Amino acid sequence: MEANNHIIQIKPWENNDLDLLFLINAPEMTQHLGGPESKEQILQRHKRYLELGNRGRMFSIKLLPELEPVGSVGYWQTTWNNESVYETGWSVLPSYQGKGIATKAVKLAIEEASRENKYKYIHAFPSIDNPASNAICRKLDFQFISECEFEYPPGCFMRCNNWRYNLIGQ
Repeated sequence: MEANNHIIQIKPWENNDLDLLFLINAPEMTQHLGGPESKEQILQRHKRYLELGNRGRMFSIKLLPELEPVGSVGYWQTTWNNESVYETGWSVLPSYQGKGIATKAVKLAIEEASRENKYKYIHAFPSIDNPASNAICRKLDFQFISECEFEYPPGCFMRCNNWRYNLIGQ
């Protein structure tokens, strides 16, 4: 898929994507997510990504034709307001931000989740202080539900926007 003259694809998360996870862990990349994680936390996250199984999927975002890793995107099962839904999240390395790459990658991930025909909705919970991620939700026609308190990382609560996308009929 082309993003502002950048052609991207999403590839299922692999063991060799660990280096990308460490790049995404930079302070400027995690400012809306509670800050960088420890090495042990990153290794645990990588293991979770590899072992998602039928509970969701994580992808690396690759810039073509070089297959250069530029970010991550994914979705996973969660319960929101007593309903089973998918949650989605994404990160694009700073030098590739503002080029439409995240929007295209999220669109591709939504298409994957929709094909599973497992849940009616996928939600995104970007911080109210993250205009870029909220703009992606608007561009992709997510429905704004409300502001909410969201626990991330565990033990820390932040003010987020709850965006919902209907996966049925995509």
